[in-house]
Amino acid sequence: MTIHTIVVDDSAVVRQVLTARLSAEPGIAVTGSASDPIFAMRLMQREWPDVLVVDIEMPRMDGITFVKQVMAIRPTPIVVCSTLVGPGARATMDALAAGAVSAVPKPATGLKQYLEDDTGNIVAAVRAAASGRARRSEPPPQRMPLLKAPGERQIVVIGTSTGGTQALERVLTALPDGAPAVVVVQHMPERFTAAFAERMDRLCAVSVREAADGDRVADGLVLVAPGGRHLEVATDGPGYRVRVFDGPPVNRHRPSVDVLFRSVARVAGKRALGIIMTGMGDDGARGLLEMRRAGAATVAQDEATCVVHGMPKEAVRLGAVEREVPLPAIAEVIRSHG
Repeated sequence: MTIHTIVVDDSAVVRQVLTARLSAEPGIAVTGSASDPIFAMRLMQREWPDVLVVDIEMPRMDGITFVKQVMAIRPTPIVVCSTLVGPGARATMDALAAGAVSAVPKPATGLKQYLEDDTGNIVAAVRAAASGRARRSEPPPQRMPLLKAPGERQIVVIGTSTGGTQALERVLTALPDGAPAVVVVQHMPERFTAAFAERMDRLCAVSVREAADGDRVADGLVLVAPGGRHLEVATDGPGYRVRVFDGPPVNRHRPSVDVLFRSVARVAGKRALGIIMTGMGDDGARGLLEMRRAGAATVAQDEATCVVHGMPKEAVRLGAVEREVPLPAIAEVIRSHG
């Protein structure tokens, strides 16, 4: 299958070099390039691409606004490639929140040589983006039956990867103050998770923060595993604390969803709700199976509303999932779990 791509960048040099390098890759065809989003949309109306590679600073319309408009019209995998993005950068979080699949930095100087010498990150990002399927529409919210578990202290754990930042925003902003305690592993590099948590904290009724070792798990609080470190849940009297620690990658990831889910299977059992959401690969599938075997309620985001259905699909294949639900219904599932 050929990945049809359009490059949108106001620099003629960037367009020329990226077009040449991407076109030289097996299975990738650059079907057009544009100097700004207005020209890009005209190209897209003639032939809609599989993946867009988009700059941020452009005339007539900036890249973040363009990402939002594309996602509103016809959700499409988008890779943002800009000098403004990088670990912890506000532009990175804005791009991911707008719906971009990934953000690849490019240097402010020596750009032509950099692009000629090393486009591996961009090529990999385009291939990863193309492996997902964005959908134009999603099912309307459904009120889900209660997922109650016996016990005094309830805990909700969520694992997600590609497409997860936007999906998590949809879920977390729908939770009321005092919602059940939530612990999240979102595959992100170091320094990105702190910026993501800060942004969610500003938008949400619940408190959201990057987890630190020893943090208590509490209702009305969402703890996000820090990038580059694993997170486990441990008992703390009648409640729980988190343990944040270094260690080798698990399923090629650190933090790993499996590490979180397996710890919750051990310490919470029937008092837990495990949710696996959009993401590439299989991280979390086996951990969710352990949670289900321990008596926890288990849920997967359905294929129709995933950017990439890899992680939920593998969990379903293993028999780890009690039910699949659309993204708009996940917040209601969590609210019902308290």
